[in-house]
Amino acid sequence: FRFTGGRIELKTQWTKERYALCQLSLLLSLQINPSDATLAEQVPEILIPWGSIASKGDGTLRRVKRDWVIPPINVPENSRGQFPEDLVRIRSDRDKNRMLRYSVTGPGADQPPTGIFIINSISGQLSVTKPLDREHISNFHLRAHAVDMNGNQVENPIDVIINVIDQNDNRPEFLHNVFNGSVPEGSKPGTFVMTVTAVDKDDPKTANGMVRYKILSQSPMSPSSSMFTINNRTGDIITMAAGLDREKVPQYTLILQATDMEGNPMYGLSNTATAVIRITDVNDNPPEFTADRFFGEVHENRVNVIVANLTVTDKDQPHTQAWSTIYRIISGDPTGRFAISTDPASNEGWLTIVKPVDFEQSRSFTLNVQAENEAPLAPGIQLSRQSTTVVSVHVLDVNESPEFSPNPKSIKLEEGLPAGTHLTTFTAQDPDRFMRQTIRYSKVSDPANWLKIDSVKGEISTTAVLDRESPFLRNDYYNATFIAFDDANPPASGTGTLQIFLMDINDNAPHVFPPEVEMCETPDPNAINITASDSDLRPNAGPFAFELANRPQDVRHNWTLSRLSGEHVQLRLKIGALASGIYQVPIMITDSGHLPMSKKSFLKVKVCPCDHHGDCVDMERIMAMGLGTGGSIDVLWRDKERQAKQLLIDPEDDVRDNILKYDEEGGGEEDQDYDLSQLQQPDALEAECIKVGIRRLDERPLHHDHQYPLRSAAPHPGDIGDFIHEGMQAADNDPTAPPYDSLLVFDYEGSGSSAGSLSSLHSSSCGDQDYDYLGDWGPRFRKLADLYGGGHD
Repeated sequence: FRFTGGRIELKTQWTKERYALCQLSLLLSLQINPSDATLAEQVPEILIPWGSIASKGDGTLRRVKRDWVIPPINVPENSRGQFPEDLVRIRSDRDKNRMLRYSVTGPGADQPPTGIFIINSISGQLSVTKPLDREHISNFHLRAHAVDMNGNQVENPIDVIINVIDQNDNRPEFLHNVFNGSVPEGSKPGTFVMTVTAVDKDDPKTANGMVRYKILSQSPMSPSSSMFTINNRTGDIITMAAGLDREKVPQYTLILQATDMEGNPMYGLSNTATAVIRITDVNDNPPEFTADRFFGEVHENRVNVIVANLTVTDKDQPHTQAWSTIYRIISGDPTGRFAISTDPASNEGWLTIVKPVDFEQSRSFTLNVQAENEAPLAPGIQLSRQSTTVVSVHVLDVNESPEFSPNPKSIKLEEGLPAGTHLTTFTAQDPDRFMRQTIRYSKVSDPANWLKIDSVKGEISTTAVLDRESPFLRNDYYNATFIAFDDANPPASGTGTLQIFLMDINDNAPHVFPPEVEMCETPDPNAINITASDSDLRPNAGPFAFELANRPQDVRHNWTLSRLSGEHVQLRLKIGALASGIYQVPIMITDSGHLPMSKKSFLKVKVCPCDHHGDCVDMERIMAMGLGTGGSIDVLWRDKERQAKQLLIDPEDDVRDNILKYDEEGGGEEDQDYDLSQLQQPDALEAECIKVGIRRLDERPLHHDHQYPLRSAAPHPGDIGDFIHEGMQAADNDPTAPPYDSLLVFDYEGSGSSAGSLSSLHSSSCGDQDYDYLGDWGPRFRKLADLYGGGHD
């Protein structure tokens, strides 16, 4: 028997008689009085297969029927005995009178994994059929059954617990074959590095599964063979000695061992793994220059070029902040002409020139340069002597361009200077004081071609009259550019600008402005304010003097001028009304220059019918009227005169604007025999003969406030060719003219016209004019001579 925790368990099989004797001897050995009434309380239950014993009260024992209770059965794993191996015999006390059959159920018996445990159905012997593995299944829970031969249950099923007893059959296994860790160089002893872990499948509650660690070897063994130690229980690796130096030993390799049985080297099972410990870098090495002095050279006036390469060595880990170098110029460059950048790949320093140097001023530079890392040095580390160096830079002389001084050069002159006038001397100096060279000059830009320069002396003179009103001036300044070049090979050159400020003289006559105005037939008010425009400046411009021209005579009869100020006058109509049409009013204007200039200027007055608001209502017809050759010719047509026979050329058409081209052969020289003097502008005609011409209907009406170019009316007689040329220029520059490819609209007088026939048209106001001279102009004008002169076809 085995007594544990107040329970008495049967350890082997006994016969009934022996079992009863053993029960009694057990009670005596436990000093229990069998006659004690509290026997059941002192020994709650005794585990036997078929029942229990209790006191009868008279000191004798009696049997009491109870349910089966089987204590746990412990079976060692990996048993090497003969199988099947008996474990325990299960019997019921009811098998004395009848035959019983026994069975077990549960995982390991009739459930997966099946067949591990079997029972003899007659004897109740429970056996195991093969070795057990605790790491696979640590215990089994079966149920035992007892039935009669008819299958009737005679006992309640009892639980059978089978525990698999662990044996040390598994070695510790490291989680990794290689463990990687790191620790900064220079770390103090006791610095944590990393943790390694091994696991054992055996029971961790027993020594079989209790693992202990140790370091078997260290490589390299410098500066000590025991640079690291390991906590044998936790697997923590820590530094043990000082002297970790990445630049000497960048990495350590440790062979580790894990052993179970609490590290017992005799009974425990072991396994090994590798720990690789990388020594990380700290900035414990300053950069050191590879030479005490470096040399470089640079051409004068050059910038952004490399002058010298500076090299250093640094034992720290490349491409880290502890290795990357920053270069500083600590002396020798007070004006900041040099700079040093770092090549990130090689850690070299590039000394560059950022401001030009002048050979004539400085032929060499001596720079003191210091090198330091991006990261600060570790505590206690000092800069070495090799962290500073000297850089000697030699400046090379080059051929420099001549320089004008001052540039630009400004002079002030009066316009109108004649050609050949000496203006100034514009010369350049050669910066190369140590080179003997000759400078020559020439012209680069002269927009108006007014100037020339002496190639040796640099003297500038005029080749034409300087005009302040020239379009090549900007804000009264005229700019010309000249070049100076030396005789080196190759030559160097420099440019200079001459700015000429031209002062005004009175060389432009004023003219009326605006050049055209509008007026109603019966004006109210009957006055128009006008002024003058002068290209000159004060005092060569206003105030102005205005005066109506003496010719033609009707000008002063119909118009008058009233002075408003020195700049403005008022043109007033002296008569009450004026017929619709376009009138040219000649006005003489004089400026206020030292030598005043005067000019007759023509003001175009468009007279039109107006509504009650004073706005023109028939402007299109008025705009269709052209102006004749004379400044005061007025041909008025009346309806009663439109019965004349139709003309080849409408008398209202300006002859100058209606040169017709016909596809016919002329009469030779006779056809060209024109009296062109008749086409010249008459200087004066009768006052009542002011011609009203015909204008295109597609031309936009012009108002008095528009400053568009107008077709000029020459104040003096001129050739018809000049007149046509001026008219063509005015038309080309007229922004109101229609485009060349636009549709032009003309009035066509066909049959049934309300205007009636024009075949017998004649002028009442100009009836006395002799038209016989038209016959001398050739065949094309003889028809007109016949119509106007009373001849026949």
